[in-house]
Amino acid sequence: MTEHKKNSVHVLTIEGYTAEGAGVARLDGRVVFVPGTIAGERWEVRLLKVTKNAAWGKALRPLESSPERVGPDCPCSPRCGGCQFRHMSYQEELRAKHCRVSDALRRLGGVELDIPPVLGAETPLRYRNKVQFPVSPGPNGPAIGFYRARSHDVVDAEDCLLQPKAASALRRSVKTWMAQYHIPPYDERTGKGLLRHLYVRTNQAGEALCCLVINGKKLPRGRALIDLLQQAVPGLTGVVVNVNTRNTNVILGEETFTLWGRDFLEETLCGRTFRLSVPSFFQINRAQTERLYAAAVDFAGLTGRETVLDLYCGIGTISLCMAAGAGRVIGAEVVPQAVEDARENARRNGINHAEFFCGDAGQIAWKLSGEGVRPQVVCVDPPRKGLSPDVPPIIAGMGPERIVYVSCDPATLGRDVARFAALGYRTVRVQPVDLFPRTAHVETVVLLQRETA
Repeated sequence: MTEHKKNSVHVLTIEGYTAEGAGVARLDGRVVFVPGTIAGERWEVRLLKVTKNAAWGKALRPLESSPERVGPDCPCSPRCGGCQFRHMSYQEELRAKHCRVSDALRRLGGVELDIPPVLGAETPLRYRNKVQFPVSPGPNGPAIGFYRARSHDVVDAEDCLLQPKAASALRRSVKTWMAQYHIPPYDERTGKGLLRHLYVRTNQAGEALCCLVINGKKLPRGRALIDLLQQAVPGLTGVVVNVNTRNTNVILGEETFTLWGRDFLEETLCGRTFRLSVPSFFQINRAQTERLYAAAVDFAGLTGRETVLDLYCGIGTISLCMAAGAGRVIGAEVVPQAVEDARENARRNGINHAEFFCGDAGQIAWKLSGEGVRPQVVCVDPPRKGLSPDVPPIIAGMGPERIVYVSCDPATLGRDVARFAALGYRTVRVQPVDLFPRTAHVETVVLLQRETA
């Protein structure tokens, strides 16, 4: 296929989407990935990279545009690469995500169910309650924004339509402070410079917590910075500094000190109150998380008597949501600080029938099984890589009636439900939920039922 070499131009019809949100076309049996396109469109496409079975292309000129195409509405898009679906209507985005979930479950999991529509957000705008801005030297002074796609080039972002206005206001104040007092941005190529990241948390009450990650032990002109930040966001509750002097891509270092105010926020979720410090894990989209967890609790089918085992429990969010309908809740999490947070969250919500253990999910489940613990419901909410191969047999060996699987990756979900099917657990309900509008991510809740002999 020499005519299909790099830089050749072809007219292609977009047939679907990749897991990353790029359009998919075909060229004489070879699959071609074309970002920024919509299913049903015809484009002139230049091939940028060609392999034996696939090619990557750049959309040059539309010949037939989709009625679902929308114009640019964000000052950063598409330069920052954070929003894979901003060029299409939200309904088309939800359709693409539904196709991705149903295809993964059918093809990888052998699941033949009519999957309901994705639960979309009331608004796909300004839903993020946590924003992490990398800081870097730029052509016109410090750049505070987001990494360009597949690079470490920082796009200076005046605003972003996924983040709250408070985050943009705090960013502007930090830029002003850096300019006024000649605060050097961190340069990861040289390891020099002070400010590495600006980290902002917000809550439903309109409060904000601001953290500056620095390459050093002290922050100069701290009082002037606090004054600027307070003027920008009246709901500011605290300013903290995190020290990270290592040559690493990990954002946070191990030492944090409070410059002013509190070092935490409080947030409510599903009627529970959670305390959030800078390193705490908490879902980015509060409103959609409530819908995700409501589906998980519904699938659990609790009557007030069940023992629930919640693996990968984090700071106990799902555990404490399950607690209202369960007789006993046991959570397991490998991160020690998260376990301490989970115990504290149980205490502050007056929940005394939930207990939390620190350790690997499989090891904790194995230990509990050896002690004779037989949960009626097991809930898992693993990271993107899904469950380790040893975990499904351990869970199945405990004999739960129901397994509620909360997934952030349809491919690993499909793989894992196939593993459970081989162990006697059939997928009976599915509900996709859009926690990250305008990006390629989609969450899914699945109910697996034990098949009786």
